[in-house]
Amino acid sequence: MKDGIHPNYREICFQDMSNGFKFVTRSCANTKEMITMEDGRELPLYKLDTTSESHPFYTGTQKSVDNMGGRVEKFRNRFGKTTLTK
Repeated sequence: MKDGIHPNYREICFQDMSNGFKFVTRSCANTKEMITMEDGRELPLYKLDTTSESHPFYTGTQKSVDNMGGRVEKFRNRFGKTTLTK
């Protein structure tokens, strides 16, 4: 392999800022901060807004749009029967 052309592929700690969930994986993501893990390793830290631990789809707290007060049905009744005329 040629020197100097490959990205810095290393272990990085990703942290969900909404609930503090952390996981370590290998990545080329650029980071500016470091974090000390429970086992004493110091790893680059990449902050995330949401992960599978906090996203409503994966936690089962997502609400269906069709069941939210009939908004979709109201829209269909109001605009579904309009026709375009020239």
